[in-house]
Amino acid sequence: MFDTLAALAKAHDCFVASDNEFQRRARLLQAIWRDEQGLPKGEHRGKPLGSRLAMPRAKAHLENYLTDTIRAVVAREVLGSKSKAKLYGKPRIFNDLLSSQPLCFNLFGELAEDLNLATRVFYALLPDKAVRVTGIEFEWSPGRNDERFTGDRSAFDVFVRYVDAARHNGFVGMEVKYHESLKDQPAKLRPRYEAVADSSGSFRNEAREQLRRKPLQQIWRDHLLAESMLLADDGWGHGQFVFLYPAGNAACGSAVSQYRYCLDKDDTFAPWTLEDLARHISAQGAGPWIDAFSDRYLRFEKLDPLVKSYTLKPGG
Repeated sequence: MFDTLAALAKAHDCFVASDNEFQRRARLLQAIWRDEQGLPKGEHRGKPLGSRLAMPRAKAHLENYLTDTIRAVVAREVLGSKSKAKLYGKPRIFNDLLSSQPLCFNLFGELAEDLNLATRVFYALLPDKAVRVTGIEFEWSPGRNDERFTGDRSAFDVFVRYVDAARHNGFVGMEVKYHESLKDQPAKLRPRYEAVADSSGSFRNEAREQLRRKPLQQIWRDHLLAESMLLADDGWGHGQFVFLYPAGNAACGSAVSQYRYCLDKDDTFAPWTLEDLARHISAQGAGPWIDAFSDRYLRFEKLDPLVKSYTLKPGG
């Protein structure tokens, strides 16, 4: 199977030797989506790469994005903003089809512009809170390098503000993954992490060493950011960190299982899958854009007939 995927990836100019099986399938799915849209291939080190869009047209036309509404949000947030607090990877946010930053806009951009729809979705996701969503932001931090929080440059990929039935302010801060394997080198540890962890009471002391290492450190740091916001007493009645990822990404699924073992209590942590969230959005009458999202990012079954019919040729 993996050899056949490799041959198929080469046929679509998206073979990357270091990809694991899920990453290869995700890269193929994006290359096929680009072909379906009639968009030209981008390049990597002077060679065609099917999982990238051609620059500069990808930036000029925001071709990485699914609807006019989403493109308007990206134009405002990425092209129009001069804020140094929001860090977007460029040119990846324009030309990299696998990047999780464009995925965040493609999944939450429409919700950010339709808070009634967002409220219906999060009311279903958080029924015990009976929430009313008041805002959705991207690449959001309560204060980069602020020692009141985690003292580093951590930010949530997506940040959802809400008011609950008792009129308490709440939030959901999300880290969003797609093809990532969580093998990046851990960041420098800071004493503030330990202080927040101690004060929160959420983490098993004997698991701290595991939390400091990959693949768990980034999950831990973002969870600590949410905990630090609750500890800062800035008027948040509720807060939760959500780790959002595709169900088929085994590396993320394994990390979630390991992470849960490290918790003493999990009321501020939840793993969600992209598939479940997309189903909730669809169930609330979002319209065709969420089907377009699922088709692009989540319908891996589209690859099955290609894999089944592909004949591996010598040298192919």
